[in-house]
Amino acid sequence: MENRFKNEPTQEIAEALQNNDPASAAQKIQEYLKQQEDIPLNIAVTGDSGSGKSTFVNAFRGIDNRDEGAAPTGCVETTMEVTPYPHPSYPNVVLWDLPGIGTTKFPAEKYLKHVGFEKFDFFIIISADRFTENDVKLALAIQKMGKMLYFVRSKIDNNLRDAERSQRDFNQAETLDKIRKYCCKGLQDNGMKSAKVFLISNFDVGLYDFQLLEDTLEKELPKHKRDALLFAIPNINEGILNKRREAFQAKIKYCASLSALIAVAPVPGLSFAVDTSVLVTVIHQYVLGFGLDNKSLQKLARSTKTPLDDLKAVMRSPFVLKEINKEMIIKALTTSASGIALSVAEEVARFIPLFGIAAASALSFTSTYSFLHNCLAALAKDAQNVLMKALKVNP
Repeated sequence: MENRFKNEPTQEIAEALQNNDPASAAQKIQEYLKQQEDIPLNIAVTGDSGSGKSTFVNAFRGIDNRDEGAAPTGCVETTMEVTPYPHPSYPNVVLWDLPGIGTTKFPAEKYLKHVGFEKFDFFIIISADRFTENDVKLALAIQKMGKMLYFVRSKIDNNLRDAERSQRDFNQAETLDKIRKYCCKGLQDNGMKSAKVFLISNFDVGLYDFQLLEDTLEKELPKHKRDALLFAIPNINEGILNKRREAFQAKIKYCASLSALIAVAPVPGLSFAVDTSVLVTVIHQYVLGFGLDNKSLQKLARSTKTPLDDLKAVMRSPFVLKEINKEMIIKALTTSASGIALSVAEEVARFIPLFGIAAASALSFTSTYSFLHNCLAALAKDAQNVLMKALKVNP
């Protein structure tokens, strides 16, 4: 179901509070946070046989062609039907591997209806060489139907390797520029007046134009879809880590507000009990979002040929490499002097006539906000250290 909160629900929350209805305000916050996790993003990937579209689907999802759940790859057309491939960590993001238009008997517009173009947020058309007349016909039909599309030229690493072996004065930047101009000219010759082509290696998405593609998609997607894209793309550089930290930081105020609203209820221990449950969920999201879970670290170690123990050695947060549960959260809170003071003060302030509820609410907001902010900072630092170690960069 499409997310109804396309903007932050601050006005709805404020109205509930003005009506002295903290329970409704809390419900709206919970609904908003849950819906943010479920925003659908459907990406269509198409191209002729051998173009590397299935490998792109796998690379975008951060998995190897040999992993379970990978899109099948090969030198011949392996995709004959529209096939969905959910992201392994964010199943709300689905890449759809489409048959190449050249392998079907449908003209462009009928092809789009056949694959169900309505459900896709945007299309990626992939080629391993020159874009064809079929590619342009499809692109024009996509534009006519009001959808975004992007041209991706794959296997750039192979082209550069061949050029370096055959050219006496090899220059990577010049070679990339020639490939880009060649692709754009092919599109223009077939009737595509203006087009931007992204040069990509499916086996090393940290190089060439993958970051530019991500930046373009983020800029052109509707605002409420951007985080879905941000967390699904491979963790390839510090820029993406910083964007994820900013996205997480923007939601802390909602978690803290939820804690504050629960603190209004004059039931000893209720706020603390609910807070710990919320904190477990949120910190788990941080660990997963930064790729600090065991599965993500193993993939990173394999893809960068870095010993797994070396990656683990640069992490300092107590929330990595362990099961995150309420006991761990309580221990972290109670070992913090400020956390102990705020928790005790909240329970005492709760029963002060008139001003007690307001005080308890403010203290609950402060303690939750402070705790999550500090945890986020520590995990973001760990993620940066892990990435630098994987890229063999000295901090």
